[in-house]
Amino acid sequence: MFDTGTITTIVVFLVGIAIGLPIGWLFIGSTALGLFVSSASSAFMANTFFHSLDSSTIMAIAFFVFAGALISEAGLADRIVNFSYSLVGRLKGGLTAVGILATLFLGALTGSSVPCIAALIPLLVPRLEKFGYKRVYTTALLCSSSYLGYLIPPSVPAMIYCLLAGQSVAALFIATVFPGLLLAIGYGILNYCVADKYTMESSEIPKLPATFGEAWKDILRSGRVAIPALGCPVLILVGIYGGIFTPNEAGGIAAVYCLIVGWFVYRELTNERLFGALKSTIGTFGMTTLLLAGGTVLTRYLTRQGVAQEVAAFMMSLFESKVLILLMLNLFLLFLGMFLDGIPILILVVPLVLPLMQELGVNLVHLGSIMVVNVGIGVMTPPFAMSIFVGSRLAQVSPAALTKAMLPFLLLVSLPVLLLTTYIPALSCWLPELLLGSSVVGPW
Repeated sequence: MFDTGTITTIVVFLVGIAIGLPIGWLFIGSTALGLFVSSASSAFMANTFFHSLDSSTIMAIAFFVFAGALISEAGLADRIVNFSYSLVGRLKGGLTAVGILATLFLGALTGSSVPCIAALIPLLVPRLEKFGYKRVYTTALLCSSSYLGYLIPPSVPAMIYCLLAGQSVAALFIATVFPGLLLAIGYGILNYCVADKYTMESSEIPKLPATFGEAWKDILRSGRVAIPALGCPVLILVGIYGGIFTPNEAGGIAAVYCLIVGWFVYRELTNERLFGALKSTIGTFGMTTLLLAGGTVLTRYLTRQGVAQEVAAFMMSLFESKVLILLMLNLFLLFLGMFLDGIPILILVVPLVLPLMQELGVNLVHLGSIMVVNVGIGVMTPPFAMSIFVGSRLAQVSPAALTKAMLPFLLLVSLPVLLLTTYIPALSCWLPELLLGSSVVGPW
């Protein structure tokens, strides 16, 4: 059984979440209160807080967040949207499929979901409404696709997981590529099937190239303009996997690259826009570091009190099957995703489930892929999904209508891909092992 301090910490943490207290401070406050109740020394808190942030990966996160903030400010998003339109705009439902493809490209630049939504909704939703697509559907498609940024490298949640689990950032970057592509393909197929239900009569549908030759010229023209924007993820991935620089150095290179493109190539990055990107980065990074350090303090305390071991023993007593335990882990993470953002979930859950997963023989790169896909789905699961709040506000549609339009993407695509990722380790482990070797990935 747990002592009074541990029980106090857990109860205060759960009550604090229920009443909506800031979770970063709740991590620290609940731990401090538990230590006070049990009359234990709190000296380890400061030491743990410092060492959780004493990592070069933290700098990489800051740089990637800054690069993501520059995307819409520096004009990269516009060029990516135009290129995506030239690629898929001629297909059935192609105008809305532009959103999926643009999110896929932007995900490789931002590594997060909210920057994708913030860049694409103002850019696409009003334009596609003029072309006959209902505002709520375009917003639902963009919000559902937004967490592709978690799966296409570089990925901030992937870096957080690797920091907590001690895994290779490069390996997990590659491990989530196939799940990300499966999601994009699934969304494209579903959009092809249902887009007609959300169209209206419009006289402003854009004129498309009439012949194959004209279409090819359009793709080459927009692609040439988009090359500087698309060059960032190519530079990062070639640099990392070509051994030119580390994933940590890649963050700084990505930020500098976006600055150069915005200032000297597209010439849309003004001092005012740069200040806005810096302000956004400081707010996001400050929140992330507080969550990471505070969450590490809480989970270290709970681990010292034997909570991780108790969780492992409890799960093993309920289910002997690895299949069922992984299913329960997914259900638990999906439940947390209804109320918490992805980074707090990773910080809270990863240290607690690692002993159990290691006892079951689950490959930790594979586990990282499962968890990143899962917390990405949390971006779109009601009632407190981040994409629903941000998307409904930016597009000026009701959260209830947006949630209803997003449900097919959740039920018919996201959850099946999560199950495939969970029970087919090759989806996550084959490519990292091929590129980096079994010594980095481990047995799976």
